[in-house]
Amino acid sequence: MSKSDKKEEKPLSENHNQKVNENNKDLKDSPENKLKSTEEKLLRTLAEMENQRRRFEKEREEAFEFGGFNFARESLSLIDNIDRAIESFKNDEKMKKYTDLHKIIDGIEIVKKDLISIFKKNGIDPINCINEKFDPNFHQAMLEIENSNKEPGTVVQEIQKGYMMKNRLLRPSLVGVAKKKEEKTNKTTKDDEKIEKKDQKK
Repeated sequence: MSKSDKKEEKPLSENHNQKVNENNKDLKDSPENKLKSTEEKLLRTLAEMENQRRRFEKEREEAFEFGGFNFARESLSLIDNIDRAIESFKNDEKMKKYTDLHKIIDGIEIVKKDLISIFKKNGIDPINCINEKFDPNFHQAMLEIENSNKEPGTVVQEIQKGYMMKNRLLRPSLVGVAKKKEEKTNKTTKDDEKIEKKDQKK
């Protein structure tokens, strides 16, 4: 046997590995494996499509439910202005002399009731806050009011009415919150008495 023949001969282990690799390749390329991988890809694609459809449905529902959210929030100023108009008519001394003032106020009240009913039909409701515990999710504290009859942190004054649109906050209530009355301690009164006595001695 020549030297070149010896070089061309491969060890048995190498031949065996090569055959195993070829067999594995054949197995990978088999119709069953191709079908299985295609099925997996198809299932993944279908799952992605379903997730996308659900996201689209949710976005569509939210757009339908809250599409008028900004418009509704802007419309709240109409109710505020109607309330201000009624108050100004009632408090104006010159207008009080006018005999048909109550008719004007009644007309404005009708417009206000119609506007409130339109809001209710669209899921817009006022937030009840008086005598409720202060909740930063629905209330915005504008001032603290000393009140010994109410528990500290209780809403005792409504400066501007807040509204909800279904389960979403449209506008927080602007409120005044109760706080404890600050009582003067005996120590300060005693200190004041001492100062007074010193002044008298001088």
